[in-house]
Amino acid sequence: MSQFRFSVGPWNVHEGRDAFGPEVRPSIAFAEKVKKFKAIGFSAVQFHDDDAVPKMNEMTDAQIRAAARDVRKILDDNGMAAEFVAPRLWEDPRTIDGGFTANDPKERDFAIWRGLRSVDIANELGADKIVLWLAREGTLCFESKNPVEGVNRLVEAINRILEYDKKIRVLIESKPNEPIDRSFCPTLGHVMAIGYRTVDPNRVGGLLESAHAILAGLDPAMEIAFALSFGKLWSVHLNDQNGLKYDQDKTFGVENLRQAFNEVRVLIENNYGSKGEYVGLDVKAMRTQKLAESYQHLRNSLQIFKMLEEKARKFDYAFQAKCIAERNYEVLEMYVLEHLMKA
Repeated sequence: MSQFRFSVGPWNVHEGRDAFGPEVRPSIAFAEKVKKFKAIGFSAVQFHDDDAVPKMNEMTDAQIRAAARDVRKILDDNGMAAEFVAPRLWEDPRTIDGGFTANDPKERDFAIWRGLRSVDIANELGADKIVLWLAREGTLCFESKNPVEGVNRLVEAINRILEYDKKIRVLIESKPNEPIDRSFCPTLGHVMAIGYRTVDPNRVGGLLESAHAILAGLDPAMEIAFALSFGKLWSVHLNDQNGLKYDQDKTFGVENLRQAFNEVRVLIENNYGSKGEYVGLDVKAMRTQKLAESYQHLRNSLQIFKMLEEKARKFDYAFQAKCIAERNYEVLEMYVLEHLMKA
């Protein structure tokens, strides 16, 4: 029995479109996804703002809140919670040059509007967290933006959200690149620094995605540990990544099993989840997957996590301490690998 509760986003069951090809599977209705998520073993749904309210740009603020209440009923009917809402700022024509850090003030105003409406949607869904994946908050051409000004604009945008709602918490999801070349907030260290510059640092924390850390050339378990040391790891997106290429969102643990083991172990050792945090799985099916098997990658990720959780609980900490005292790290390393490979 896992000590953790798990969350997933509707985008993790998708049509198979990627940067190199079109859709290969038909869409599945949101309500059907929620029902299936519950059956698989998830407790909460993650949302982009327009996952909850698809045509929000054409609605009034009151209409947006009303539409979100309809989604809340679907969650309630299936015994599911909402973990967070994230403004999807990277797909609108007005944000091709960034949202919060766009050079055009009208585009920055639009991004702020979406951020504040995400707070409204979160309140209607019963969530107290906003996630900022800063997809285009950086540069494609270094000289196109003043990077100091860019960071300052991020802080200003987060302040607007914090001042709009005194209960909402803001989580920044770091990523070093893609779709932009250079991010203004590439790692969790940057997240912590930006958070401490805001008007209420106690309400700004981080979300670590495994693949994003790997794209930065970092070990996800170390990034998790760093944020935990600050008390600022408020969510995770666990997945996997094969090398420094485009963000793959592969099934958790399929490429880097030892690394995945240490991600699970550091969460357990630091009592992650004791304050209501979820283990989010941000994984996507391979394009070759048939419609009938659209959820298999989610089942696999849950199973791998729980298997590694069991391995972590059987980890011999006394033997680890002995190896550390003797500085016998070769023996310790072999123990870890044998432990993972034993049936």
